[in-house]
Amino acid sequence: MEFTAGGRLEVRITHADVGKRVSVRYVTEAGDLGGKFTDAVGVLTSWDSGVLLITRRTGETVRILDSALVAGKVVPAAPARRRGPAASFEELARAMARGWPPVESEALGEWTLRASGGFTRRANSVLPLGDPGLPMDAALARVRDWYEKRDLPPYVQTATGAEGTQELLCAELERHGWRSEVTAEVRIGGLAPVGDLDADVSRVRLARSVDEAWLRRYNRSGVVGPHVLSVLSGGPSVWFASVPGTGDIPAAIGRCVVDGRWAGFMVVEVDPEQRRQGLATAVMTALARQALDEGASAAWLQVERENDGARAMYEGMGFAVHHHYHHYRPDLGPTEA
Repeated sequence: MEFTAGGRLEVRITHADVGKRVSVRYVTEAGDLGGKFTDAVGVLTSWDSGVLLITRRTGETVRILDSALVAGKVVPAAPARRRGPAASFEELARAMARGWPPVESEALGEWTLRASGGFTRRANSVLPLGDPGLPMDAALARVRDWYEKRDLPPYVQTATGAEGTQELLCAELERHGWRSEVTAEVRIGGLAPVGDLDADVSRVRLARSVDEAWLRRYNRSGVVGPHVLSVLSGGPSVWFASVPGTGDIPAAIGRCVVDGRWAGFMVVEVDPEQRRQGLATAVMTALARQALDEGASAAWLQVERENDGARAMYEGMGFAVHHHYHHYRPDLGPTEA
């Protein structure tokens, strides 16, 4: 990482660069130039009272005293992907929202408030793609009131790590006392390589509707009410995959939503006692072939950052991280958490 001009370290960023992607070098102990140099790359989300806040691709915020800053410059947006489909953040965010539709929604300016009886954060959070049409204090008050009336915790879904993502909104939420609870990766890849995998798809059954057996394997649904079925069944072109097990519970399941050029993979789950037998790959391959038949060419999926096994599997299929998404909730404090 090069910061020099004529052999000298230079700080070439100012307060006017808030909102831009920057690369900085700083010492870990402010004022001690003999300390360890550390680098940070991300969006400069604020520079107030002698403190810089830089939001990294993963959503992590780095606090740096400006007295510890020894070099810095504005850098271009993260380089375009060299493999797989090209996708803007907004295009992908809207496709993902259509693939997991809420039971109820309401507009707040260009934000969308979504509720589904508490079934998954994605279907019970604000999708803020634009301006809420109100000052932030008033907008967040409206959000809290809207979810309180539905006996639901208020969440705002944000994204970091790609061109056009919402690092500044994340910083604004934190300034208003909201904290990130969950972070996940959004990965994208070409669909044909998944359909071309050498997987045994002979046992995979595809259906247009979800049945009781599929739901028994889906271990997150709890008591399956109409709101759960509404979310699972919603979307432009929905397919459910299952692999029969030894009893009345499938050994593996999956869900795919085909939406124009995109195929979204969700709910790929395998019986813990039958993992590492290729069942997840078979489910993905069968769904990919169906999506290819419907004209899709690109694929997306979401995986929690801590799920190392799934991340490794998707990496092997050619899925690369496009951005990270986060769910923010008001900080309840230590006595209410």
